Amino acid sequence: MELGLQGKVAIVTGSGRGIGAETARALAEEGARVVITDIDGAVAAETCVALQRDGLQAIALAADVTRSADVERLVQAALEAFGGVHILVNNAGFARDARIVKLSEADWDAVVDTILKGAFLCSKAVVPTMAEQQWGRIINISSRAHLGNPGQANYSAAKAGILGFSSALSLELGRNGITVNTVAPGFIETDGVRNLPHYAKIKENALARTPVGRVGQPRDIASAVCFLASELAGYVSGATLHVTGGRYG
Repeated sequence: MELGLQGKVAIVTGSGRGIGAETARALAEEGARVVITDIDGAVAAETCVALQRDGLQAIALAADVTRSADVERLVQAALEAFGGVHILVNNAGFARDARIVKLSEADWDAVVDTILKGAFLCSKAVVPTMAEQQWGRIINISSRAHLGNPGQANYSAAKAGILGFSSALSLELGRNGITVNTVAPGFIETDGVRNLPHYAKIKENALARTPVGRVGQPRDIASAVCFLASELAGYVSGATLHVTGGRYG
């Protein structure tokens, strides 16, 4: 099925590894030219080289999405390298878990700023270009955790905020030919998740609660993003696509 992504330019934040890296690869395999960006420039470069080795079009840039100067430099690099920006995937984020009485202000700020402020700054930076070309796709990565998880007040709050942010932008930007949607992953088996101290127990619990009987893989999220970024999804905006294997609680 032709998704209509050939020649489009996509910025994927937090794409040095995990879901972001797989999303960048999937978009590139559909013909998009991708900007790999991560706060860790080395892993961004490594992912970029892997894509280029497979004949895919990509550049890499280190950027901290909580810093407006970094975000402006990121968008400018995309424009200079590829001549436009059509797709933005706000994927950058991480968890720093603790029960509320032990949750530090620094860990609250780090998680909320990366997820929410990062999505705000990156979206604000690409909208003028997307509006001028009257075509754009903004896909924000939330999480099933937007429903709430114990020990994740910061992460759950940020991921719930992404839903409201996406809804507001979809209403604001539709007239400019820009759709805004959210993907909410469930348990996804990334390298980072596998390295968690209680990974086996976490996976067992996830499997027991997932109706389809398997855990998610990064490509499951990447495929959802590719659809929402495509011409096929031109009438989809303000939606939240839960990619959880049927698990909501």
